[in-house]
Amino acid sequence: MGTDNNWRAAVDNQASQLGYRNWIVIAEASFPAHSRSGVRQVAAPVEVPEAVDYVLQALERTENVRPHVYLTRELRSVENDFAPGIDALRKKLRESLHGHEAAELDQQSLLTLLEDANRSFDVLVIRTQTALPYSSVFLELKPGYWDADSEMRLRERIEHERMQRLVRPFP
Repeated sequence: MGTDNNWRAAVDNQASQLGYRNWIVIAEASFPAHSRSGVRQVAAPVEVPEAVDYVLQALERTENVRPHVYLTRELRSVENDFAPGIDALRKKLRESLHGHEAAELDQQSLLTLLEDANRSFDVLVIRTQTALPYSSVFLELKPGYWDADSEMRLRERIEHERMQRLVRPFP
């Protein structure tokens, strides 16, 4: 019970410190350990869906970030005959996402994005007890108070203002 509370406290503490462009990985048991600075690792004695559920709730409480959820593309193709329990995990995982849409990318592409991000930004890895292939969930953090549409409108306005200055000379 103490260990269970320890990982939750660590997630609560670290989630409140993370911001835009940071990543959180809710990892299956064989996810590689990283020695690079900026990667924080927490052991969670739970399965991936339970950890995903908790992390998403923690992020909702912070309000400063929102997650862009990625699942590995391979996850949907793994057969239960070769990885007993994968069908049940996929079902629990869908429920744990609380309606968040999940994009799919090959696991290697996600690992490359993660390594790229870690050159400048922090990554939190929560290693679970799940022993099923391709079951890690990747969360790229976006601003909670500023979305892609707002950013696009801002960039269009800036470009419009720039073009206005080019067309007419300053007095």
